[in-house]
Amino acid sequence: MMDTRVGIFAGEDPFVIARRWLAEAEGREISDPNAMALATVDPDGMPDVRVVLLKEIEPAGFVFYTNLESAKARQLDSGGNAAFVIHWKTLRRQIRVRGPVERVGDAMADAYFRSRPRESRVGAWASPQSRPIASRGALEAEVARLDAELGADPPRPPFWGGFRIRPLEMEFWADGAHRLHDRYKWSRPALDADFDVIRLGP
Repeated sequence: MMDTRVGIFAGEDPFVIARRWLAEAEGREISDPNAMALATVDPDGMPDVRVVLLKEIEPAGFVFYTNLESAKARQLDSGGNAAFVIHWKTLRRQIRVRGPVERVGDAMADAYFRSRPRESRVGAWASPQSRPIASRGALEAEVARLDAELGADPPRPPFWGGFRIRPLEMEFWADGAHRLHDRYKWSRPALDADFDVIRLGP
């Protein structure tokens, strides 16, 4: 029997569905509706996961930003693939994504960095992300030093930028009564191929 996607699952473009779900979450989640758990693998094959903020859903990818010398960035650059999940408790929905990763261009990273509050830009310069620091006081002292040095419009540090995940797989999940959840998986064999859509068991 043909399974017709309706309601919150309606549509032929999974990126459009993802943007629609995120827009709904932005009106209901208490904080950080764009928070996603990003999974990577280190060179020894050990998995790693942390929460980052999704900043844009493009027509063909999901974009976030970070310190390019951080553990996550090193793992993204060396592994070339990543996965993430966004779970919205208020909506009782989640999206899972897997696929290759690429860095965004300098112009795009510059534009986003300029949109951040000045304090966050100074903090990006000051933080040796994922690496040991002597103390909270030492970090705050570095922030104070750079605050005086960088001026009114701090530029993007050369070690800070963005990544784009281009999905080979996207799964949309919605909570169902008696744990009979609704799940649809969009998958394609290559980035230039069309997605196939199947319903998955709960």
